[in-house]
Amino acid sequence: MRVMVTIKSAQDIEDMRPACLHAADTLVMIEPYIRPGITTDDINDLVHEFTVKAGAIPAPLNYHGFPKSVCTSVNHVVCHGIPGNKKLKNGDIINVDVTSIINGWHGDTSKTFYVGDASIKAKKITEVARKALKIGIEVVRPGATLGDIGHAIQTYVESEHCSVVREYCGHGIGRVFHEEPQVLHYGKSGSGLKLQTGMVFTIEPMVNIGKAAIKVLGDDWTVVSRDKSLSAQFEHTLTVTNDGVEILTLPSN
Repeated sequence: MRVMVTIKSAQDIEDMRPACLHAADTLVMIEPYIRPGITTDDINDLVHEFTVKAGAIPAPLNYHGFPKSVCTSVNHVVCHGIPGNKKLKNGDIINVDVTSIINGWHGDTSKTFYVGDASIKAKKITEVARKALKIGIEVVRPGATLGDIGHAIQTYVESEHCSVVREYCGHGIGRVFHEEPQVLHYGKSGSGLKLQTGMVFTIEPMVNIGKAAIKVLGDDWTVVSRDKSLSAQFEHTLTVTNDGVEILTLPSN
């Protein structure tokens, strides 16, 4: 089956930059608030206000029924955590996943933060996830394949005795929040779609310190590690350039 990937023009990528920059700056804005005692609803309110004040739209809000403006995934929550009244505790880790829309274009990024003093396990899984994203991005260039990205990430994560979540992946992005291609975080080197200049997609490995198995809770959104082990994730939106890759979701300072 042929995968239909939208190749972005140079102008398209310029038009995407404001949304990508805003999403990145949102994570910078929220970091000082990530401390014991804040609720994930507080984080949602801060993100929502920051987004709307900038004339942007929070893409998660009402996306297929998602009820909030940001995803907040704490400890063993892998992704799609719904903000609520639970207070963060010292030693927690939390992934904040932000997607902004400006002039119809999306920018998507996420980061895992330490809440107060992180445990050795929390630091381990967070740093493995951070490096896994970096390793995946380093593979991106014209002529490389999606399988090369997945293979590089999987090889590194498993060398650290952690596991890659299989059910969720990176994705093409532009005027549409989630489009082709799907960017798996595991795979075989040399397999899959060849990358070409103008492709824009996210890489966002979700890494568990325990086993890879996950389950979706009864709210039909919140994904947790089945063995309740800690999970961490980092995400960037990037584009394939003539000679490599450019990360679009880098903050302005």
